Amino acid sequence: MKTMLIGKLTFPGGTHPPQRKDLTADSPIQPGPVVKKLAVMLSQHTGAPCRPTVKPGSIVQPGQLIGDSDAFISAPVHSPIDGRVKEVALQSHPVLGRSPAVIIEPNPNIPPKRPRPKSQDLFRDAAELLDKYSPEQICLAVRKAGIVGMGGAGFPTRVKIEPNPRLPKHTMIVNGCECEPYITCDYRIMLEWTEQIIAGIILAKKASGCERVFVAIEDNKPQAIEAVRVALKNWPDTGYIHLVPVKTKYPQGSERQLIKAVLNRNVPTGGIPPMIGVIVLNVATCAAIAEAVILSLPLTHRVLTVTGEAVAEPGNYYVTIGTPVGELIEFCGGVTQKSAKVVLGGPMMGIAVADLETPITKTTGAVTVLTKHQIGKAKFRGRQTPCIRCGRCLQACPEHLNPTKIAHAVKNNRLDIAQDYFLSACNECGCCSYVCPAKIELTGYIKTGKIFLARQKKKMPE
Repeated sequence: MKTMLIGKLTFPGGTHPPQRKDLTADSPIQPGPVVKKLAVMLSQHTGAPCRPTVKPGSIVQPGQLIGDSDAFISAPVHSPIDGRVKEVALQSHPVLGRSPAVIIEPNPNIPPKRPRPKSQDLFRDAAELLDKYSPEQICLAVRKAGIVGMGGAGFPTRVKIEPNPRLPKHTMIVNGCECEPYITCDYRIMLEWTEQIIAGIILAKKASGCERVFVAIEDNKPQAIEAVRVALKNWPDTGYIHLVPVKTKYPQGSERQLIKAVLNRNVPTGGIPPMIGVIVLNVATCAAIAEAVILSLPLTHRVLTVTGEAVAEPGNYYVTIGTPVGELIEFCGGVTQKSAKVVLGGPMMGIAVADLETPITKTTGAVTVLTKHQIGKAKFRGRQTPCIRCGRCLQACPEHLNPTKIAHAVKNNRLDIAQDYFLSACNECGCCSYVCPAKIELTGYIKTGKIFLARQKKKMPE
């Protein structure tokens, strides 16, 4: 194992929003609420949605398959608890609007228990066990467990790590940056589940055929860097794993920007990292891989951060997937002042939700409650003014786009021009909106343009 204590590796562009991680950085992972009703979405991933494999009235057990798909790019879903399927119905979805979900009521005959993380002792002694798993066994276990990218993108992990002769992979980057303001769940996982993460890294490396691994952590997390360094030192045969502190900058955790920072290579516009022989896995995803392979556990719970100045008891919680957002906020003491917006994720890339019955999914890393002042509605923040063509959005864009021209094209319903300016290449990081002195919601226009473009393509005859 080599440690590259540089902390200067980064990418062009980006910005430096206030971190606000002090609210929860010192909060250890705690058990989440006992659920009264779960809504397990049948689409929690990139790719084809699952079809239900249970019917209303079915009795389900923890870890039981309740939704699956034959599509290659998809991931099954499982019941997190003992209970009865009440119905399969449309439920508020943070991305899709409304989408089918399996509604599960807990079994009244089984005493409710708060969800608790598995003992890390199970992974500290796993080093000598990892050799017994073949790449095929690892990929199959990951597929069966329904693991997806837990950093937010939700791409099925089996597809990422499975060997592909057409796109051979040589390098794996483990993403421990967590650059989004407020969120600290990955930070706590790196501190508390270090051995589990390393076990997952070794398994993913073996399955994918990668020759080397870089664990990238922003240099504002020295305790996490030290925890990983010490753990790697104690594990045998991890010389191919390189610990790489990278510069603290937003959006350092975006996979395209992270690849540029660590390897100084560019992913082709419109392409994916395997096109240049690279895969990127989030630290929480690696931890889930270890549970799936070593313990045969599906992904039914995750660590997330509940945060914001309006939350009474912000912290990091191990939460049952399918828990309603409102129930989770109440478990954290509710709000202490008038909140203006509830966001799934962080303030830069998160998605605001109006329905607090919206359930937690595999990709929900945080629930952030923002106040009016924080979302820019305070009087002294001012209103939107005309663009002054200062060029700050061009300097901040990590993808080297011209956000203003794309936004103007969308505003004037000229999607053809927006596409000429690479509308689809935008990763919606929000840097342009953040630095704009005219307070123009450039990212909002770009998101709208993508939605209109998708609708336009749906209407086109095949």
